[in-house]
Formats: sequence, structure tokens, C-alpha cells
Amino acid sequence: MKSVFMSGGLKNSLISIAMSGCLSLSVIAAEAPVPDTEEVKTEKVLPLDELRLFTEVFQRIKSSYVEPVDDAQLLEDALRGMIAGLDPHSAYLEPSEFEDLQAHTSGEFGGLGIEVGIEDGFVRVITPIDDTPAQRAGVKAGDLITKLDDHAVQGMDLSKAVELMRGKPGSKIILTVVRQGEDKPLEIEVIRDVIQVASVKSRMLDDNIAYLRVSQFQVDSGKEVNKHLKRLMKNDLKGVVLDLRNNPGGVLQAAVDIGNTFLNDGLIVYTKGRLPDSEQRFGATQDTLVPDLPMVVLINGGSASASEIVAGALQDQKRAIIMGLPSFGKGSVQTVLPLTKERALKLTTARYYTPAGRSIQAQGIKPDIEVKDADITLRDNGPEYLKERDLSGHLENGDEGKTDKSGADVAGLAAQDYQLYEALNLLKALVIVQK
Repeated sequence: MKSVFMSGGLKNSLISIAMSGCLSLSVIAAEAPVPDTEEVKTEKVLPLDELRLFTEVFQRIKSSYVEPVDDAQLLEDALRGMIAGLDPHSAYLEPSEFEDLQAHTSGEFGGLGIEVGIEDGFVRVITPIDDTPAQRAGVKAGDLITKLDDHAVQGMDLSKAVELMRGKPGSKIILTVVRQGEDKPLEIEVIRDVIQVASVKSRMLDDNIAYLRVSQFQVDSGKEVNKHLKRLMKNDLKGVVLDLRNNPGGVLQAAVDIGNTFLNDGLIVYTKGRLPDSEQRFGATQDTLVPDLPMVVLINGGSASASEIVAGALQDQKRAIIMGLPSFGKGSVQTVLPLTKERALKLTTARYYTPAGRSIQAQGIKPDIEVKDADITLRDNGPEYLKERDLSGHLENGDEGKTDKSGADVAGLAAQDYQLYEALNLLKALVIVQK
């Protein structure tokens, strides 16, 4: 029997509605842990009184419920409830859910393209995934979904909400959302589509600063980051901004690979659990692409799991400055354990720890420099000042034909993405100091 270690997903029974129907999960193939014989002997005997109570409830439902209930369905519902009571990320996986999980980590799946969870009986949008129907339609992180078409969401099981949001590509759904700052609910029309997520994007910023955006950690995300960096390095790079904002996580090995891109030594992450096989350590190697360039990592409340692993490793190793807002705090490991040919158990088996021994769980990563997202308005600088070149008979500069590019206009970036603007400013300062 094989087990698969997972990283990814967010809070309150989070489901990747892209629509995968389960968490954006991940990682390492390993033999399913078998408890030691001595450990089995020391386990407490089964609680007979509670088992009798379970049997009695089962029989009462069979004999007294208003409609006949199938035995197999009743037992499966009991299993699902038992697992759901453990924590928000453990789950009983039916065949379609496991297929959706695999599709999500491979980077292609059908649906809307949003990461969601249950909060106060409603569906909360954790983040829309980059370049998906939900993002293009205007769905935002933090939106509270109250209706799906004509179906009220309050009290609805998350799997049912996922089912309603799925549909044929090209079909539409109306999301009724409550958004902070809006006086009344908004109705957003989203056209379903097959989601093909490019997990890594890049471009050059001002003063030879590279910008890398990782939207989620897929199987090949580490290779993609290296490919983008090699192309960008042709520009004589001075620094790197790694943007992990609203990245819900994904494949653990991709997080290790990306950490290794910027680290040439030391620990990246380790896990601890009750079983020996749940204890894993992942370190950096000397096969590092850019170990010395000044670096800023952007995170926010939508950065979870694998994102927090990368940010925590780079922070603890003093390799990068973490900027933005505190991350989500999803620091647990899920293992997929096959039960039958058609059923599996996704069980939380360990916690993640940063190199310095910090648990990510329910704590997250605190940025070194907190920068809130903001809309800025440029002030009128008043009257134009008289300068030397305006004086009659002024001396010429002597460097005619040379253009000073140091004052490139970044006002557009400041208005579009204030956090990225601040990251760029910080990197410029680091480059100047290191000269």
C-alpha cells in the first residue's frame, strides 16, 4: 500500500475549486507506515460503551428514520463524519475526489479557479487563481459567497457547494458575494472553463530587478522557476522579487526545489509526527542557481503551506527579506492512504517546521517588513522649480548624448501594486549598499 505526503490547501475544510473538489495537495511517495508491534500492544482497548452507543444509534436510524436508509450508505456517512471531526484537512476521498486532486497538482482541471473554505456557514474565497475565469470575472480574496445561482449556501456542505460550482466549460454561474466595503451583495457572473494554470510567470522590473510570480506549487514548478531565471539572468540581474502572495500551496517537492534554487546549504523544511515514517528532512544542495543576489519574498494571508515553507526557509537562512502580510498558517502534512480500489483516506500525519524549528501551523510566517496592500494617490508637487539648466548662459553638462535612466517612472507600478512597488524600492536600496 502506498501513501502520499501532501502539502497545500487552506482553512476550514478548504477545497480547491478549480474545481478539483479537494485540496491542492502534493508530495512524496513512501510506504504506508505500519505501527510497531510493541506500540500496538500498548494501545488502549476499544471503548465498548461508545461502540454500544454507536450500534444503538445505527439501529434507531434503521428502525425509526422517516425513510429507509441503506446500510452501506449509513456506514460510509459515519466514516466521513468521523474523519471530518479530526481537523479541516483530513477527509474521506471518493474516486472522483482523488482524480480531481491529481488533476489539480498537474496543473489542468475544470471549473472556476478559486480556492475556498467554509466560514460561519458560508463559502469564503481564500484566493482566485491567476488567469482563471473567477479572477477575470472580478472575484476577490475574502469574498463571502452566499448564493450559487439560486441556491443559498448557508449551512451547505462544502462538497455540495463544490458540486454546484462544477459544470461544463462554457456554462455560466452567478455567484452572490458579500464583500467588505460594499453596501450590498454583488452578483458576479463566471463562465466555467478548463483551467490550465501556468504556475510560474516572470518579467524584468526597473534597474535589472527580476520579478518571479509563483501562483501555486505544481509538480514542475521548480523546473519552471529555474527556466525563467536562466532567461532573466541574460539581463545582468541585480536582484529578485519572488511573489508568493495568494499562493495556496501544492506539491512539497516543488517547494523544496524552489528553496534550493536560492539556497546552497542548510535545511529547507522538516516534518514531525507520531510515526517514524512521518519524520522527513529536506536540505539544500550546492546545485543553486542564484545563491547571492539580493532577494525579497512577498507573502500575504493567502500564502499557505508550500508557500510558507519557502518563505520560512529563506527567512531563517537569512537569504531573503520577507515583505507583505502574515501568511495563512497551514503547517500540517496530509498523507493519502488507499482503503480500497475506489476509496482513500487523506489523513493529517505530521507538522511542518522551518529550519529554525518554528511550527508553521496556525502561526504562519511573519514578514520582516509588514506592508499592507494600498491604493495610493500621487500629490501635486506644486510649481516647477527653477533649475540650473533654465538659467541664461549656464554651463553645459559635458556629457551630451548620454541619458540618465536612474529615474525611470514607476508611478504606474505604485498605483497598480503597492506591495511590489515597495519590494522594488527595497531591492534597489540593497543593490546600492552592496556596491
